[in-house]
Amino acid sequence: MSLSVSERYTTPAIVLHWAIAALIAGNLLLAWSFGLVPADGLRTLIDIHKSIGITVLGLAILRVLWRATHAPPPLPAGPAWESTAAHTVHWILYGLIFLLPISGWMHDSAWKGAAGHPVKLFFVIPWFRIGAIEHLAPLTKEYWHSLLFKVHFSLAYVLYGMFVAHVAGALKHQFLEGKPELQRMWPAIRRNMSARPSASAPARGATPTGARP
Repeated sequence: MSLSVSERYTTPAIVLHWAIAALIAGNLLLAWSFGLVPADGLRTLIDIHKSIGITVLGLAILRVLWRATHAPPPLPAGPAWESTAAHTVHWILYGLIFLLPISGWMHDSAWKGAAGHPVKLFFVIPWFRIGAIEHLAPLTKEYWHSLLFKVHFSLAYVLYGMFVAHVAGALKHQFLEGKPELQRMWPAIRRNMSARPSASAPARGATPTGARP
């Protein structure tokens, strides 16, 4: 089922949506693998995890700026409670794509070994830690390091729940109600149709063979 331009998200919104989703999914899988790698390889994975998190934060800022200047398409018609639930899940997800990387950044800034291990995004781009946290007294910093890890970890579980609710709602609209929900956030497929008339069809204005003018 094809949709009009007004019923679809804009191309930048679609690209940012799927880029953020892919990076978050990859980062969660990376985090779950921390306990499966030897100690000498763990720091490399953590550094990649940090790099992806900061990238997600940057893309999330772009996503919000684009959203503020480009209205999204209206939700499909349905009961009021569905619209309320969709908006609620949507805004919680927006909050999570900011809170997860920010809480991780704060957690890393409170790491006692931060001074001896500067951050480089993807091992190339120097990045900074949050000075107000990095320069706390050692015992205070250790307290916040532990607390922020719990916050970061808990937010990941909230994300799992919101992801399930988000996907379940989209699939319900798409397959149970027959509404083109997935197409709203999927790149449009353009089919090139030949402009030339068929060989068996007469050109416009031509007189068919055997017919009188």
